[in-house]
Formats: sequence, C-alpha cells, structure tokens
Amino acid sequence: MQNKPAKWVALIALAAALGVIHIASASPGKLDNATCLNCHDGRKGKLESKTGAEPRDLHAVAPDKYARSVHAGMECVACHTDIRDNAETANAHQPDPGQAAAKVDCATCHQALWDTVRKENTTREKPRLGVIAENIEAYKTSLHARPNADDKTRPNASCEDCHSSHSFNLPTRGSARHGESHLSIPDTCGTKCHDEQMEAYVGSIHGKEVLEKHNFKSAVCTDCHNAHAVGNTSSNRVKLAITAECGSCHEESYATYKATYHGQINALGYAYTAKCFNCHGSHGVLAVKDPQSKVHPDNRMKTCRECHNGKKDLPDAPPGFATFQPHGHASDFKRYPEIWIANKIMTQLLVGTFAFFWLHTLLWFYREYRERQQRKSQPHVLVDALSEVPARLRGKHVQRFSRAWRIAHITFALSLMLLTLTGIPLFYPEAPWAAPLMSLLGGPRIAGTIHRINAVVFAGVFVWHLIYVTVKLARDWKNFQIFGANSLVPGLQDLKDIVAMFKWFVGKGPRPLFDRWTYWEKFDYWAPFWGVTIIGFSGLLMWVPHLTAQYLPGWAFNVAAIFHGEEAFLAVVFLFTVHFFNNHFRPDKFPLELVMFTGTITIEDLKQDHPLQYQRLLESGELEKHLVDAPSAPMLKASRVLGFTLIVMGLILLTLLGTGFVSSF
Repeated sequence: MQNKPAKWVALIALAAALGVIHIASASPGKLDNATCLNCHDGRKGKLESKTGAEPRDLHAVAPDKYARSVHAGMECVACHTDIRDNAETANAHQPDPGQAAAKVDCATCHQALWDTVRKENTTREKPRLGVIAENIEAYKTSLHARPNADDKTRPNASCEDCHSSHSFNLPTRGSARHGESHLSIPDTCGTKCHDEQMEAYVGSIHGKEVLEKHNFKSAVCTDCHNAHAVGNTSSNRVKLAITAECGSCHEESYATYKATYHGQINALGYAYTAKCFNCHGSHGVLAVKDPQSKVHPDNRMKTCRECHNGKKDLPDAPPGFATFQPHGHASDFKRYPEIWIANKIMTQLLVGTFAFFWLHTLLWFYREYRERQQRKSQPHVLVDALSEVPARLRGKHVQRFSRAWRIAHITFALSLMLLTLTGIPLFYPEAPWAAPLMSLLGGPRIAGTIHRINAVVFAGVFVWHLIYVTVKLARDWKNFQIFGANSLVPGLQDLKDIVAMFKWFVGKGPRPLFDRWTYWEKFDYWAPFWGVTIIGFSGLLMWVPHLTAQYLPGWAFNVAAIFHGEEAFLAVVFLFTVHFFNNHFRPDKFPLELVMFTGTITIEDLKQDHPLQYQRLLESGELEKHLVDAPSAPMLKASRVLGFTLIVMGLILLTLLGTGFVSSF
C-alpha cells in the first residue's frame, strides 16, 4: 500500500515520456495538431530567415487553453489553410521559415458554416452560428474594421485581437465564468489599444466596481460601445446608441431624462442636446457626491456652460441652471417637492375636468338620441314651429357673431392646431409617429420656430380680444349688466341650468330654456383665460431660459414643463372631444354647426336653442334689428369646407395624442 503512490508517479512519468517521444517522432509531413504544437507550444525560440530578415517569434499556443477552447475539436490546418506538407523544411511552412503565414480569415470561415447550416435547414440546432453571422455583418461596418491609420494593410482591430482564437471559449451567459469573462473586457480593450481611455476608466465608478470589487454588473467597454458594431463616437447614431445603453442599466434615471427637453430631442433621434456623457462624463464617470464629479453641486455650472456658453444659439448659463433637476420626478416628495405639488395640481385638474364634462357629454348624447328615436325631439324646422314664427321673419337669419369674432375664432383654432402639431412629438417622443412627424416638420429647430410663431399669434388673438372687450365695456358701461342676459359672466342662473340639464339627462325634468349664452358656452369662453395664461407663461419661461434662470431657481423649469404640457393636453383633448360634441357631434347638430363660420343662425334655430333670447327680442321689438339675409350659396359651401377641414384636423391630432398617450405606458 505504501508503494502505490510511487507506482502512480512512475506511470505518469512514463506516459509523459511516451507523449514527448510521440511528438518528437511525429512526421513533418503529417500536419496534425500534435505536429503543430511541437513547435508552437511556447518552448521554441525564434525562426531564422534564409533571406536575412529579422528572426521571427513563433506564435505560442498553450495546449491546455486550446484544449478547452471552442476550436479544440478542429485541426490547425482547417484555419491555417496556406500551410501545406513541405518535405524540404522541418516546419511544414513555406521554404523560408522566417516568412509569416497568411492571416486567418475568421469571418469567411464562420460565414461559410452559417451558409451551410441554412442550406441544410438546421439553424434551430445551431443558433449560435446565426449570432456569429450577425456579429460579422456588424463588424464589417464598424470602426474596428476600417484600415489602421498607421498600417493600411491591417484593420484597427481583428477578431484575433479581441478573442484569441486558440483559447476562445465564451462561457454561457449567467454563469460564474461568464462574469469573469465580462470583467476581463476592460483589460482586453484598454491594455492592447485604448490605454488613455483605460486610465480614465480605472478611476471611474464603473472601473472601481469592475476592477476592484469584481462586480460583473457594472459597465465595461462593450456595454456602451457594443462588442462588434463599434462606431465612431463623433457620429450621431453612436451618441444616441450610447445614451440608450446608459438607460439599459440606469432605467429610472433614463426615464426621467427622457421627460426633459434634452431627452425628448434625443428620443426623437437628434443628438444636439445634452446626453448622459455630456453631463456625467464618459470613461471617467464619478459618483455625484465625488468632489471631482462633473455633476457635483460645485461643478454643475461649469458642466452646463460646456454647452450653454454664449456660443451659437445657446446663451451663457445663468446661476439658476445649477438647481435644475434633470432627473426630477413626481414620485418623491422629499427630494422634489415642487415637482410633486405641480403634478398633483395638474392631475386633479385634468381628472376633475374630464370626469365632469365627459359624463355630461355621454348623458347628453344618450338623452338627445333617445328623444330623437322616440320622435320627441324637434328637428331644425318643424311645421308647428314655423306656425309660431311670424310670417315676416320666416327664412331670415339672426346675426350671432361678428366678422371680427369669426376671424379671431379661426385664427385661434388654426394656431392652436399648429401648436399641437409641433409640440406633440416632444410630449410623446417615443410614439411610433413622433420621429417621422418631426422629420416632416423639418426637425426640432424648425418645428420649435413654427411653435413659437404660432404661440405669438395665439397670444396675440387673446390680447386683442382683451382690448376689444375693454373698449366695448368702456363704451357701453352705463348699459352693461354684469349678470345680464347678454353677459358672458357666469351667474346663479347657470348653476340652476346645470342642475336642470342633469335632471333632463336622466328623465327627471324638462330641458332647461337658455338665453343668449348657455353655461357650456360661457365655460368655453372663460377656459382660455386660464389655459392661455398657464400655457403662455410656462412656455415663455422655457423659451428664454437664460433670463428665467437669472431670477428663478432651476426647478422652475421642471414645474413649467409640467404645467405647459399637462395644460396643453387638457386644452387639446377638451376642445376635440367636449367642444366638438357640444357644437357639432350631438344628434341635434351633427355633423357640423355653421354658426361660427357664417356668423348667423335661422330664426327657427334661435327659437329652439335660445328660446329666452328669442322671446325677449320678439317682445321688445328688437328682433328685427338683428335680422340679416341668409348666407349665400358660396358662403355656405366655403363654410362647410372650412368647418369639415378643421374637424378632420382636430380628430387627426386627437388620434395622435391618444396613441401617444397609450404608447407612453
């Protein structure tokens, strides 16, 4: 028993000796792996050249590593196809031992294997070959595949530079060895080629996690630059791809970034706004609390001024920029109280407004539809209604809106639609239609110019109206009644009408009678006073950030963005659902109400829709003062074309908004 270990040692020694004898006696003409390893085992010296060239090192292949590689089952000559049996030399190479063998073409070999597998229809059994084929195609257009600047005969990096074909064996993803392989990537990229970037990476938060803590979840070179499709970092495509790669790890930060103007432009496919690496750095990313970090509070102004430096179209960054919250969100009151409060205000406003008016719309549609079905509702012209209208008034129209009001309405509508069209891609930048629409508009810069021009037009109409109303009130002050029949100021009667209307909706009372203005018309009139103020003021703050940040803290931009976007959403959805229904889509008016385009309504419509006004004017003898001829046929045709065009445009915008809203979840 005591001599057993000695026997094992002797057997092992004998086997080793026989192996050496076998290798040594291998015939040069037999080019198997044993013959190749006889020279390429790392123990031989340099090869002397017959032509007097410098001696050449033999490429060493570690037998143990090769035995564990993915190529272990292959013969060396399967790849080194230029090597043939050569009886004149002892090394089986060219007649000149110092002449290097041809470079192995990994791509051609693997592509041929994949082509064969596809022909044999066995791709499911060998899916890895398909991945390799995709990697080959990616590599062909990569920065690595381009000719080296110093030596045009070779690429910047070949397969062998990164993979080492004699020992390559990528472990299964998720395994411990795969993590080890992942941790070795910085050394592969940095030590061999990118030493300057490696120096910065070593001191970064990513580098410390990888190199010191061996955290394989931390970012390495290929996480940001891709393993095979390595692109030039000066190209917009690569900049956008790197930003997205940051988001693949930092999901919450990426989501909040995309909610900012910088991120919205980026998500649309344009790379001229700040991206992750512009603020945080690239290879030398440091923790925010690190005094050397680019986003440390002491360094933020310097970082902001790398872009906002007074050059081109970006004025110099004022102090308020330092407190802007690029990753602020409404879910954390302790960190972002202003954003949280602004979000709550707008959420409640939207929910309250839509809950009331959509319920109002549904009930109204139900009641009118039912009454029409039951033939209880009067059509626009009835024989019994005509009998109540004096014969001298039949066929006449009543002037309801002046030309100035109609022009203002159309200008208001068109400018609002253009504002929506140019603003909605930023609101939903990841919607499938957002990038094509922005491209159609000429890009964010041109779209922004169109947006601001229409904002001025929109605000101009609003200001003009304020001046118009002020002058009119000054002239008619003595006859003006704040809560009179002709006043648009909401009063107690409007509240009574709302209650009566809901009773009619549910069949508990008759339909209320209205004077010149209904309560929903008054709401439509006053809503823009709130909307234009909120949208306009918040938009102005973001339009001139270099002035805003002179006097307000940076979080004002976060709050302004919330108010601007949510109030615009409220306005657009309300106008193209509730307003369209009230005036065009309810059964009594469908498909189009022309009064805002022609300015007039028939006597019969006045009697039906505004019976109190009709009765008041008839009894006072003032009705005939408001009578006008019916619009001409061309006027009616033009009004219909314009009206339907605006409705179609509104519904298209509503569809874009709806699909964008759904796609944001």
